[in-house]
Amino acid sequence: MIEKKFATVTNEDISEVEASAAKADLDAQIADLKAEIARLTDSVSAIGNSAKAVVQSEAEVMADRLRERVRAEPISTLATIAGVSFVLGMLFRR
Repeated sequence: MIEKKFATVTNEDISEVEASAAKADLDAQIADLKAEIARLTDSVSAIGNSAKAVVQSEAEVMADRLRERVRAEPISTLATIAGVSFVLGMLFRR
């Protein structure tokens, strides 16, 4: 009888130790995942900022080119705008 109780207590202790070890392992994995998410967030933020700077730079270059073309060829620019406006007007009328 004492042997059965001792065996039961031993099994319960082993189960508690295993559960404690599993909890500690899960806590460590959660901490690692949080750190990884933080690193990924920083990386995505840096990529987004770089992309934003590139797009702004390209937009400025395109705007400068457009200004130069309008100054160089004002008549053809007006004709182009009138043609595009006419086509858009016909499309949106329907």
